[in-house]
Amino acid sequence: MARGNFSRVTEFILLGLSDTQELQFLFFTLFLLAYTMVLLGNLLIIVTVRTDPKLSSPMYFLLCHLSFIDICYTSVTAPRVLVALLSGHKAIAFEGCMAQLFFLHFVGSSEMFLLTVMAFDRYTAICRPLQYTAIMARRACWALVAVCWAGGFIHSIIQTLLVLQLPFCGPNMIHSYFCDVLPVVQLACTNTALTEWLMASNSGLISLGCFLVLVASYALILAKVRGHLSQGHWKALSTCASHLMVVTLLFVPCIFTYLRPAGTLPSNKYVCVIYTTFSPMMNPLIYTLRSNEVKESMWRLWKRCRQMAEAYALSVPKFTHQHQKEEEDQNHQAVTPSLFQGNLCLIPTKRDKMQTVNLSTVSEFVFVGLSDAPEIHLLLFVLFLLIYLATMAGNITLLVAISTNSHLHSPMYFFLSNLSLLDLLCPTITVPKMLGALLLEHKEISFSGCLFQHFFLIAVVGTEIFLLTVMAYDRYVAVCHPLRYPSIVSTKLCAQLAVGTWAVGLLNSLLHTSLVFTLSFCGPNKIQQYYCDIPPVLALSCSPTRSRELVILVVAGVLGSSACVVTVVSYIYILLEILSRNSPGIWQKAFSTCGSHLTVVCLFYGTTICTYVRPSFTYSPPRDRVVSMLYGMLTPLLNPIIYSLRNKEVKCALRRVISRVRSALTREENLAQSPLSAG
Repeated sequence: MARGNFSRVTEFILLGLSDTQELQFLFFTLFLLAYTMVLLGNLLIIVTVRTDPKLSSPMYFLLCHLSFIDICYTSVTAPRVLVALLSGHKAIAFEGCMAQLFFLHFVGSSEMFLLTVMAFDRYTAICRPLQYTAIMARRACWALVAVCWAGGFIHSIIQTLLVLQLPFCGPNMIHSYFCDVLPVVQLACTNTALTEWLMASNSGLISLGCFLVLVASYALILAKVRGHLSQGHWKALSTCASHLMVVTLLFVPCIFTYLRPAGTLPSNKYVCVIYTTFSPMMNPLIYTLRSNEVKESMWRLWKRCRQMAEAYALSVPKFTHQHQKEEEDQNHQAVTPSLFQGNLCLIPTKRDKMQTVNLSTVSEFVFVGLSDAPEIHLLLFVLFLLIYLATMAGNITLLVAISTNSHLHSPMYFFLSNLSLLDLLCPTITVPKMLGALLLEHKEISFSGCLFQHFFLIAVVGTEIFLLTVMAYDRYVAVCHPLRYPSIVSTKLCAQLAVGTWAVGLLNSLLHTSLVFTLSFCGPNKIQQYYCDIPPVLALSCSPTRSRELVILVVAGVLGSSACVVTVVSYIYILLEILSRNSPGIWQKAFSTCGSHLTVVCLFYGTTICTYVRPSFTYSPPRDRVVSMLYGMLTPLLNPIIYSLRNKEVKCALRRVISRVRSALTREENLAQSPLSAG
């Protein structure tokens, strides 16, 4: 009979981090961002170490394996958590739970053993420098890594077998977001005191034992270098600092989790986030920022990728005025190509023949960036990466909700989908380059790269200004002419208006770019901004710019002011229409229809007009960098949030999308279980 009750529970329910429905999307976004950073950061470390022969030492060999383990460790839990947060499907099969438990302890304990080996590597490098190459030979490194994986496998097998021998007859709710030994053991319908003691002896003592070995290694290191800290010893200690930070991040939460009574479980799931997600996310950042060799290697990798891209670009045939150049060479002195890199332009003059004028002796620009203080570069990198990923996630979610829901196939949401597409493009033009500069200290951009970045940025910003004007007109027709709205704002007109905004934005950008980049640039080349924008690039020109500044100011002022006036007039008519009706509920309905758009308009128009519709002598680099972040990063981030929170139809559409995803997952699970039931 006891054997019949061995495992009545066929599935468990993972309760997750919170039961509050409003927090599910927030947790989903945070976990998605963290998981993406774990994958990108650790893959970058692996590629850097594997492709650079200067990082072939045992320390970087072990670091490469640590990055691989971090990817595996987070991948055991994060995808399941993301699916549960998005679809609400929290059930996990008994076999799936045991498999997750096994691989979690397998990879986690392997990482503990590997960190212990890395401490031994640092001890040997500092305390036995002459014997280091013999002790830490490549064969010995492979053997140590194999021992780490074998030790992790044995530990995990013991933990899993201790859990499998318990009977589970209900309840089946796990107070965590993944299957771990302590919350699973609490569900067994038998006395688990002996099992818990064995698990504490196995898991907790391994954590504590490895930690003590690590402490002893660093105690010996400190004893060795105490009193005679040479430059070599300082360099060795700097290599230990990164490892010590990683050890602290992993071991302290693990010891807290596994060497404590099981009755305090509800608080454990928040501690688990530290060693399952936060620690693997921070490891590549810690090793990158604390190791000059890794940063230099990443910089070399970036230069190799850049050289490959330039080689590919040079392989494309280019049109050259060969006959004109030969004629000019007869009348003028030869010009060294490396100084100009093909940026010669022939300008006809009234007085004589074609003259060779150097319009662009500057072959590349250097971004000053947001701050010169290297201490806050990591903070800025993490902050802007999170903002960029949140912007991508929010606008893509909005696009999916609109395109997949027939209730949102109206003109307003057609224009909203175009706005989300523009909000995806705007930060993508500038933020990746800025993130590369913050992480790799690569602040240079070629002249052609600056030109293209400027062109696409002005095109997207201009298109968004005109699109917001079209959306204001759409709201005016919807409120003031509701009966004629379907005939006025037809599908054909919507397509024409959308194409028109893109066309005007591109033509406006072409005019601005030609006015700026046909100037002469002969130095300096430092742009007081984190991307190529009109005012800071104009400030670098060594030719008169007053006439072009006037043209740019007039064009931007006329277009921007016209768009702003049309928007203001539209909302004045809307306000007058609401006042004339004086019907109950009209204010709330109109505000729900126009409030989101008006909020976005105020955010975007205010910052762009402040940036472009003013003379260059009022240019202030620190202030303008902040203003440009408002319309370049903050507005695209807030737009999907504003339209989601202030619009009931969008919120309902998002719920329907989640419901469809949940139904699809349920159907897939039922189909997967039906053959088993039939059997």
